[in-house]
Amino acid sequence: MHGEGIAWGYGFWSLVVVNAAIFVLLALSYLAPVKRREWRSFGVFVGFVVALFTEMYGFPLTIYVLTAVLGNRYPALNPFSHASGHLWLTLLGGGAWMSAVIHLVSNGLMLAGLLLIGAGWRRIHGAHGALVTDGVYARMRHPQYAGLFLITIGMLIQWPTIVTVATWPLLILVYYRLARREEREAERQFGDGYREYRARVPMFVPRLRPTLEPCWSER
Repeated sequence: MHGEGIAWGYGFWSLVVVNAAIFVLLALSYLAPVKRREWRSFGVFVGFVVALFTEMYGFPLTIYVLTAVLGNRYPALNPFSHASGHLWLTLLGGGAWMSAVIHLVSNGLMLAGLLLIGAGWRRIHGAHGALVTDGVYARMRHPQYAGLFLITIGMLIQWPTIVTVATWPLLILVYYRLARREEREAERQFGDGYREYRARVPMFVPRLRPTLEPCWSER
């Protein structure tokens, strides 16, 4: 590759470690998994993050696959330069304006997800397992998991790869199942009160107006 004059924009493994560690530690501090099933679900998120930053800075598996499949039709003169790793820009032929939009949208989603996780965390720990009457839990039943979904969607928009696109549905599935299991436990603990709350408050997609009745903090 180097002998052919093709720019090589990868192999920065220190950036892989630093960036993956930042996202994993932030999520870990807020989600605070305790039970085995929570750690299993969190492990899928860790795998997603590591795969993303590995292809962003370490080894561009997706670029290898696409250039092997498309050959000369791959729309990049230097496919292994770091700039060509932005698949939306490369495949759609966008320029600086598209790059700005992609980063604005993706970073906005990731920031919104982090703020949502933090808001849920504050309600959970402030209530000490009791009912919560206001806040983000009046709009959705699982704000922390919804925030995690927003973060991963932002990552997919900013730097899509074959591995992360394939892993994302699994991530959604494991957290959906975890949320359902937590709800069954909540129903056993709180009975009709939780059943009524679940019937009127959405699971992940927030309602625009909060409900006025008390809601459960989930942990």
